[in-house]
Amino acid sequence: MDDHIKDQISVRLEEYLGYRGIDCKKPFRCLNPDHPDRHPSMVFDPKRNRAHCFSCGVDYDIYDIIGIDYGIPDFPGCLNKAKQIFGAGAAGTVRTAVTAAPPDDVSRYIRSCHSNVEKTDYISGRGISKATAARFMLGYDENFKTGGDVWRAVIIPNGEGYIARNTDTEAGDKNRIRKRGPGGLFNPGALWSAEEPVFIVEGEFDALSICEAGGEAVALGSVSNWRQLVELVSKIRPKAPLILTLDRDDAGKRCTEQLEEALGAADIPFFTAELPDFSKDPSEALTASPGEFFSFVEEHRSIEKKLRALRAGEYMANRTSNYLRDFVEGIAGSVDTPHISTGFNDFDRKLDGGLFEGLYIIGAITSLGKTTFALQMADQMAERGQDVLIFSLEMARNELIAKSVSRLTLLYCLEHHLELKNAKTARGITTGSRYEQYSELEREIITRSVRVYEHGADRLYIQEGIGDIGVQRIREAVERHAECMGKPPVVIVDYLQILAPHSERMSDKQNTDRAVLELKRISRDFKIPVVGISSFNRQNYAQSVTMEAFKESGAIEYSSDVLIGLQLQGAGTPGFEVMEEKKKNPRAVELVVLKNRNGAAGVSTEFEYYPQFNYFREA
Repeated sequence: MDDHIKDQISVRLEEYLGYRGIDCKKPFRCLNPDHPDRHPSMVFDPKRNRAHCFSCGVDYDIYDIIGIDYGIPDFPGCLNKAKQIFGAGAAGTVRTAVTAAPPDDVSRYIRSCHSNVEKTDYISGRGISKATAARFMLGYDENFKTGGDVWRAVIIPNGEGYIARNTDTEAGDKNRIRKRGPGGLFNPGALWSAEEPVFIVEGEFDALSICEAGGEAVALGSVSNWRQLVELVSKIRPKAPLILTLDRDDAGKRCTEQLEEALGAADIPFFTAELPDFSKDPSEALTASPGEFFSFVEEHRSIEKKLRALRAGEYMANRTSNYLRDFVEGIAGSVDTPHISTGFNDFDRKLDGGLFEGLYIIGAITSLGKTTFALQMADQMAERGQDVLIFSLEMARNELIAKSVSRLTLLYCLEHHLELKNAKTARGITTGSRYEQYSELEREIITRSVRVYEHGADRLYIQEGIGDIGVQRIREAVERHAECMGKPPVVIVDYLQILAPHSERMSDKQNTDRAVLELKRISRDFKIPVVGISSFNRQNYAQSVTMEAFKESGAIEYSSDVLIGLQLQGAGTPGFEVMEEKKKNPRAVELVVLKNRNGAAGVSTEFEYYPQFNYFREA
């Protein structure tokens, strides 16, 4: 017969926990007193009829918990106690309702005090109704002993303990409150049960006052408990936003600031609502002006509904139908805003006409000419009347100018069928001692090349820097250019991996990802092409170019509109030798379009690259 009774009792854990005042639908503190669970880590599992603590990883059945509650070390003793609690009859059947008192002295004391609540007018004097007092099991003990004193105390249940509040209004701060049991937050269950914003207040009577006015509230118990609240909501997120309504004094203001910072860092939605001027705290507001206080609570209770309506309106405004007119007008307007030619005819064809609004990333192994290619492209766009803004993070402005002039000396020699020894390298142009040794023809070639360069130089803007140029400075420069010149420029960034980091605490990958995303926003916000130069991973130096070759390639791969790889022809084929190919003059290279959101991918353009004179020519 005992086995039959044991089985019937074993399925009644939820009922037993309920009479302990535990809501089994929400997390609660671990019931093992040896586990000081400061956060609700235990849950009831109805399928297994077990209480499981995620923090200490232990399962408890109803007999385990009865043993803990009554200090019974063996199973037969726990079973006998369970029979008493559940009222096992002589026939060995278990009655369908619990008739015995809850299994702990605190619960019996609280119920006893609650039966005496009518003996004090302290609660009603603070504006708390009988209904609210009954909901929270408020009680009264006219002989509450604390130290050598006896108080007439209001008893406020709080989790596994209670708070005794002296009703003597003349008592000083030291003789006003006593806490029994773990203490901590008052009414924390509202964080997960309430469907509307929950007020966060300081004192228990402040929380009771909010509830009296129709809201839901959690009391810190003390401003020093603000961390406990943050830890709790960070672990188990509340259903609705929090409303910070702490006392209107210096301590309350400091606590509000601490909570604002911590909740913001934890990404917990909250609002701050300052009480009306006529009160210091919610309890005082309820007694001083109930009508105004009720209005205050109702206004902030409904703030989430208002925000939902506002968000719904904003969301509805995002319907595609609202943008169709702009779309049609944009098509008509685009007739006057054609694409921008790079100056490389075949490359333009592969890009469906040239550069459009968007983020273009060009990558290559070291010393293959990615800076030179971007610079030549910039010069060719500037010669056609397009403003170009170059951010050179590795090379000085004069080095770039020398590269351009060097290229022009080669073009002059080719055009006039002169020997190539008359063309000059960038170093040959900037080194004054060499210049003195040049022939009259060589000097004339340099002079004429500088004059040709001047034609596009009026449209070319170079900003140099090492480690001090970040994406915010790029955005500001584009804004200033658009304001001064009437239209934004094409932007070239050389190169991505040495942009000033967004944060020293972030990894290289995180900083590169952030930079790529911000450059993407710049291209979108100003409707311009932004060209970023990227390095390759070392392991890809002898391989055929792929998306994975780009350093820190996460955001580069996914956020770019057009992804282009510059490589030596034949890279990745058997017998390919990087250094041997680099020795050739000109080098055979190709640009491979790896990704193109709005055009063909997998296409390539072949070039002859003259590294000595910084010149690319389509083959």
